[in-house]
Amino acid sequence: MEAREIERCIDEFGADVYRFCLKLCMNREDAEDLYQQTFLRALEREVTLEWEKNPRAFFFAVAHSQWKSSRRKAARRSGIAQCTNMEEGQEHTVCSGEDIEADYFRREMISEISRIIQDLPDKFRVPLILFYLFEFKVEQIAEMTGKPPGTVKSRLFKGRKIVKKRLEEAGYGEERF
Repeated sequence: MEAREIERCIDEFGADVYRFCLKLCMNREDAEDLYQQTFLRALEREVTLEWEKNPRAFFFAVAHSQWKSSRRKAARRSGIAQCTNMEEGQEHTVCSGEDIEADYFRREMISEISRIIQDLPDKFRVPLILFYLFEFKVEQIAEMTGKPPGTVKSRLFKGRKIVKKRLEEAGYGEERF
């Protein structure tokens, strides 16, 4: 791939790739490293990007494989793969409106959902992030992760089920008003 093509990709969907890296790594420094490794790896490859298809998915797949590779390397080196939580205030949702109480509960629920998703095993967390945050289709997620579409659907279903169960355990299943 040529440098101009990489530059165009960074301009068009670099922010989405960075957010995906941030969701995978759960800290800013590692996400920045992964982001740079992703585009460097794409530059090193002799791949012709097909702009008619979804080139964004190619970079998500590269980022995902780079992340998995770094996790395996860290696990080999330390004997256990450790994850760190996102820093406070790194992600926030701005809600507007006149009902301050409803906005507060909405923000609290969003932060609880984020925490639950961060605590999920990778096999559930990655498809949920790709499907809901980046709005990829099941087939695209299957291609990126190297899993069959049925497996992706199953993991999405089980991931949603776990999130729902943990939300109910935290008291979000009941009506608050």
